[in-house]
Amino acid sequence: MQAFAYQRPASVADALNAAAADGAKLLAGGQSLLPSMKLGLAAPDALVDLGQVAELRRIAVSDAQVTIGAMTTHAAVAASPEVRAAIPALADLAGKIGDRQVRYRGTLGGSLANNDPAACYPAGVLGLGATIQTDRRTIAADDFFTGLYETALAEGELITAVHFPRPAKAGWQKFKQPASRFSLVGVFLSQGPQGVRVAVTGAGACAFRVKALEDALAADWSPKACEGVKVDASGLNSDLHGSAEYRAALIPVLAARAVAGA
Repeated sequence: MQAFAYQRPASVADALNAAAADGAKLLAGGQSLLPSMKLGLAAPDALVDLGQVAELRRIAVSDAQVTIGAMTTHAAVAASPEVRAAIPALADLAGKIGDRQVRYRGTLGGSLANNDPAACYPAGVLGLGATIQTDRRTIAADDFFTGLYETALAEGELITAVHFPRPAKAGWQKFKQPASRFSLVGVFLSQGPQGVRVAVTGAGACAFRVKALEDALAADWSPKACEGVKVDASGLNSDLHGSAEYRAALIPVLAARAVAGA
């Protein structure tokens, strides 16, 4: 790992000023960036650690939505009584990310900005129709995930919070790769103010929605409604852990389980 400068600002404004320097990289939980640096895949000239920016660590619940700050850890979301009461499936998702170390260091904002194709949070954000708040604008979940490790964020743009609409029902199911605990396939679905939404992670280049399942569940919110839905395997991930066809077959199975759990 090469030498780099290190800054630990206490406010969003100071963090953005520091991150504006050439070669600087924002550091959230570090669960993806630091391993990449150790492997030589990333070599920033400076790290701007967001760990002391208190305004980015918050959970607020209203009748209409749950707002979670970008630097809120997975463990904090999983343990929050407010989140568990308002959106139990979201707390369940956070509590099953990685292992204990990852949950106590990894953050909501870091996960979304990195947009790993098998990360759990993108499915929750997309499946709930959340809105991503940055220092510049708000971005709808449907517009945020644009490709493999790619998002709608501009250079230097910082996620500050995510606003999750409170659903009437929501469920999460994850078929994990045992060693990494990433999702081979994960399905988050909800029935709420935006209708029925079904989002999948682990199966494609990034999280995506499955309209066929949404239509089936809008007509009949039951596990049985998922049984007859066939998901096209073309364009899905295929690797030593599972073929594209295997992942396609898993999607309606996990969706049915998520409905049952909701």
